[in-house]
Amino acid sequence: MNSSYYIGLMSGTSMDGIDAVLVNFDGDQPTLIESHTEALPLALLKSLQKLCLPGNDEINRLGHLDRSMGKLFAKATNALLAKTSIDKSQVIAIGSHGQTVRHMPNLEMGFTLQIGDPNTIAVETGINVIADFRRKDVALGGQGAPLVPAFHQHVFANPNHQRIILNIGGIANVTYLPGNTEEVTGFDTGPGNGLSDAWIQHQLGQPYDKDGEWAKSGTTDQKMLQHLLSHPYFALDAPKSTGRELFNQAWAEQQLSEFNDLSEADIQSTLLDLTCYSIANDALKLSENGELYVCGGGAYNCELMHRLRKLLPNYKVVTTADLGMDPQWVEGIAFAWLAMRHHLGLPGNLPAVTGASKEAVLGALYPAD
Repeated sequence: MNSSYYIGLMSGTSMDGIDAVLVNFDGDQPTLIESHTEALPLALLKSLQKLCLPGNDEINRLGHLDRSMGKLFAKATNALLAKTSIDKSQVIAIGSHGQTVRHMPNLEMGFTLQIGDPNTIAVETGINVIADFRRKDVALGGQGAPLVPAFHQHVFANPNHQRIILNIGGIANVTYLPGNTEEVTGFDTGPGNGLSDAWIQHQLGQPYDKDGEWAKSGTTDQKMLQHLLSHPYFALDAPKSTGRELFNQAWAEQQLSEFNDLSEADIQSTLLDLTCYSIANDALKLSENGELYVCGGGAYNCELMHRLRKLLPNYKVVTTADLGMDPQWVEGIAFAWLAMRHHLGLPGNLPAVTGASKEAVLGALYPAD
């Protein structure tokens, strides 16, 4: 029996579906065995989006959605295994990120909250679950995010190469792998696909701007772009992390109120440039040149990639496929890896990234039995 199978479950800020991956950690590098995406039913998606904003009856809605997401994570897991010849008894554990509904680490008593009841996942799959990865880091004074830099260091670092791994989901985050004795660093740069997705959903009823074609049809308004880039978050030093609590549709609409003469396509172009400029500005602070590897949904946005290349002419800008890992599944594999680290009693955070006081084993075990 292979003793190195783990499953990773990831549902990110963009809420565009649950990514499930089956990974073998038998060798030096993880091997992706199978993958599956489970769509979020529209009613569940709307309820999650509503829960991410302050409102009434939050505790009842939270409890209901916690169980609902747990059932959906379990459904994704069972559908994943059904595509393989691997029996559930061969899987050591499921690493479940959960669905973030609040991320507020900078309060006097900072916290982060992910839902998707791991007990429900364990019962409905018959597999041990490791979840709640972020809160130990927060308890140690950290941001609880981003957590993927430790994984990026493990699989993508090369002593002869200066690399940035850029994950673009609803929020964008970078991992800087300096390729020498310097510390690995990482942080959230700001909006990823979230604002662009929200704008096209609101205006055209489309889930996202395929290939960035709508943004490409517009013209960025430089005054509006500079106004958006003046947000204090972009000037903060790392460690820092953010989410829907800050960069959301309500915030964007408030900023847009001063620019109501712009066309909808021009606004889409400007929102895309907000993502690209905030990423490029941070990349250039880290290094004037190097290699930038993109993963997450943004890797498939042709216009986004084109604009990044223009802003970073001294960088090689490609996707993690060039490093042998499909950009769609990097985060899912990362949470399978974090489950493996927990199982082996190994730390999963990088204090230089999150600001935690020390390394720690992340997550908690929820047995199937």
